[in-house]
Amino acid sequence: MALPDASVSLRALARLLSYPDAAVRGDLPDLRAALNAERALPERRRGELDALIASLENGNALESEAEYVHLFDRGRGTSLHLFEHVHGDSRDRGPAMIDLAQTYEKAGLFLAPGELPDYLPVVLEFVSTQPPREARAFLGEMAHIFNAIFNALQQRKSPYASILGALLELSGEQAHAVRIVPDEPIDTAWEEPVVFDGCSAKGQAKSSAAQPIHFVKNEASSSSAKVSAHTGVSP
Repeated sequence: MALPDASVSLRALARLLSYPDAAVRGDLPDLRAALNAERALPERRRGELDALIASLENGNALESEAEYVHLFDRGRGTSLHLFEHVHGDSRDRGPAMIDLAQTYEKAGLFLAPGELPDYLPVVLEFVSTQPPREARAFLGEMAHIFNAIFNALQQRKSPYASILGALLELSGEQAHAVRIVPDEPIDTAWEEPVVFDGCSAKGQAKSSAAQPIHFVKNEASSSSAKVSAHTGVSP
């Protein structure tokens, strides 16, 4: 059975997860139309996403931006940088970044200066360039991270949880409850680790740490087409 193409929906979800500045707010009508036109997501989920879009359209712009920063930039549990959930501050994070960036380049996607390859909107832009089967497998490798972020956003009663729920559905997985570990105060989280305390950063080398992501490469992908990491959604 052929899997449905969700490339437009993935780009729309990537855009919705981006910082809600004036450019993103200006794209909201097109994002709503794209999601409803492709119908890669169930009607119920599209309704939740429509409610998120409406809140961004009708809410106070400064409050929406401040809420986004508070939600995604001030806590590890809701971080949109996926390797934060996999490697934390360990030294494995750097090589993983390089490997992922090289995977993008082989598919013809080149990051702009300052963009990090593990940022979820960038990851979704890449996945949107893959054939349906490879895209689903790629998302499936990250489903446990999506689920953790989904639970953390639900705990905060954030409408952004609907985006992570949509990604779980596109990966062929279902959300399930997980224990949410409270985030440390931001000043504590950025403290330098104790010198010679057995590891280079807090949480490194714990036996319970999340396992690394193994990305599925599409050998048939063309490397000739360069895809912007922030392309708009085609109507």
